[in-house]
Amino acid sequence: MTDQVLDMRLKLCPLPVIKTQQAIASMGPGEVLTVICTDPGATHDIPAWCRVHGHELVSIETTDDEFYIRVAC
Repeated sequence: MTDQVLDMRLKLCPLPVIKTQQAIASMGPGEVLTVICTDPGATHDIPAWCRVHGHELVSIETTDDEFYIRVAC
């Protein structure tokens, strides 16, 4: 099992969601993807994608200008 990090800083939606879907497709059960982004829309879009596609939203952490969204396969 290898967790992955997806750097989506300065990328606008829907690109973070599209790249999240592509990354998750190459991961195995129990692995966690951390998406780092600056677009606040991703904090709504990625959790919605998780609900629709059956993936677990592990956490969303916010710093001054970045969001860390963790998704489990």
